[in-house]
Amino acid sequence: METRRTGPTGDTIDTPLYRALGSNSRVTILRLVRKAESGVTAAEVAARTGQHLSTTRAHLDRLTEAALLVKARASGGQPGRPAWRYRVTAANPAPAPYRALAAALLEHLSGSGSDVREAAAQVGQGWGRQLAAASPAHDDPVDSVITVSDGLGFRPRRQPPDTADGAQVNLYTCPFLKLVGQNPDAMCGLHLGVVRGILKRAGTSHESVMLEPFGAPAACVVRLPAALRPAAGKPS
Repeated sequence: METRRTGPTGDTIDTPLYRALGSNSRVTILRLVRKAESGVTAAEVAARTGQHLSTTRAHLDRLTEAALLVKARASGGQPGRPAWRYRVTAANPAPAPYRALAAALLEHLSGSGSDVREAAAQVGQGWGRQLAAASPAHDDPVDSVITVSDGLGFRPRRQPPDTADGAQVNLYTCPFLKLVGQNPDAMCGLHLGVVRGILKRAGTSHESVMLEPFGAPAACVVRLPAALRPAAGKPS
């Protein structure tokens, strides 16, 4: 016998956000990640929760799809392909033109079949040169990196003191977090390329620049080489 519906009908609220938070395990994981300023790996989450690693990865992927977490590869300066590291997102959107540019880049790279990170870095380098050309000139190339990064919304901060290895600039916000969640390698590659382009515009060494996602508590880290000297024939 068919039971007749006695209440009102309507669309069910079924968004990625609601589905992501519909699990006690995912809520627990989200709280755990929020407490880790430098982010955590899936293996670390699995060890703390007692879950199987594959189950933990599935939960982390669901939270990332819902834009509650963002992931990036943080190597800590070690060689090899590092594990994904997860961190909570923050509401710091980039200006619309920059978001549109980055989204177009992701769409193009998704079907290119090339090394996504390196291809994005090449695009970012050209973009960085253009941004630097439109920004105030500085005697110190690190200050140029800070000025352009600040204009993009990364809230950069130079970490004193400079050492024999070079300078460090921490990026405390990421205005592209939603896009990072879609393709971390492409977006981190784009940001690295922007820094390289700024330095190339300044006529300084740029090949050894490193961008370390989650390299410091609550920040990504740009590591700049010590020998930032203008090259002969500074680019125009």
